Amino acid sequence: MDFELLKTITAIPSTAGDEGKMRDYLVDYFAKNKKKFKSVPKVYSGNEFQDMVIVVFGKPRVAVFAHTDTVAFTVAYNKELMKIGNPKAKTGANLVGEDSKGEIKCTLHIPKSDKKKKGKDASEKFEYKFKRAIDPGTSLTYAPDFKETKNFVKSAYMDNRLGVWNAIQQAHTMENGALVFSTYEEHGGGGAQVAGKFLQDKYKVRQALISDVTLLSDYIKHKEGVAISMRDRGIPRQSYVRKVIALAKEHNIKFQLEVEKAGGSDGNSLQDSSYSWDWCFIGPPEDNYHQPGEKVFKDDIAEMVKLYEVLMEKL
Repeated sequence: MDFELLKTITAIPSTAGDEGKMRDYLVDYFAKNKKKFKSVPKVYSGNEFQDMVIVVFGKPRVAVFAHTDTVAFTVAYNKELMKIGNPKAKTGANLVGEDSKGEIKCTLHIPKSDKKKKGKDASEKFEYKFKRAIDPGTSLTYAPDFKETKNFVKSAYMDNRLGVWNAIQQAHTMENGALVFSTYEEHGGGGAQVAGKFLQDKYKVRQALISDVTLLSDYIKHKEGVAISMRDRGIPRQSYVRKVIALAKEHNIKFQLEVEKAGGSDGNSLQDSSYSWDWCFIGPPEDNYHQPGEKVFKDDIAEMVKLYEVLMEKL
């Protein structure tokens, strides 16, 4: 597998609510590469979709949803940072951004909490360390630091650039299907609902695959294949999930089953909408969740790509 594209897109800042640069990259990518795909894509973007991109091939039956937004920080006042989503970085993490005064390369600082304080005042605080004050409202993201070894790929924002990368791989092989590059997943969700409504109204698509990464746990591990989620906070229709599992078995895809009571994805947004969707979250586990060095096992990624190819053809 060639991960140069993954390296490129992990370096594009695209925080929840500010995904415009990733949108522009994707629109440009599909315009430049349309002759390389098995089927000529139709690309939807613009004000109607805010910063989302929807790519349709042939007569779609299934849509792959991959969110383009990431966790990060918003600069507030007196060096304070507010969380975008749920970043887990530690003191000393390198952050980058740009404001009216120019380029920013700074570090994260987490002051020691005062255990005597209670209520809201006891919540964890985040600050930046930099040679000057940064404009309030500026987004700061993890500094790019992509690393590839024999067995692993490690980078900031594998969640969810890996899901985006997988969706792009599918574009090169499928004749019929839709790709949704969604927004806001890390901070409240809801972007997927807009795309979902569009696809059902225009193309009658009611099946979704959620191309994302999940967390390493005591039960979900590296080297055990791609994870197929039976449930998290949301519970997809189990007959659909069983169909996915059956196809994985039939085509000798290495996978592991995930069962959780918390967490969510674009699948939850679809389930919370007023449209009926069959959906299934499928992605490899990662270590260092929402930190600068998220790490995924290469063979688990390969199984992910193979399973999506099967599902886009057979579902």
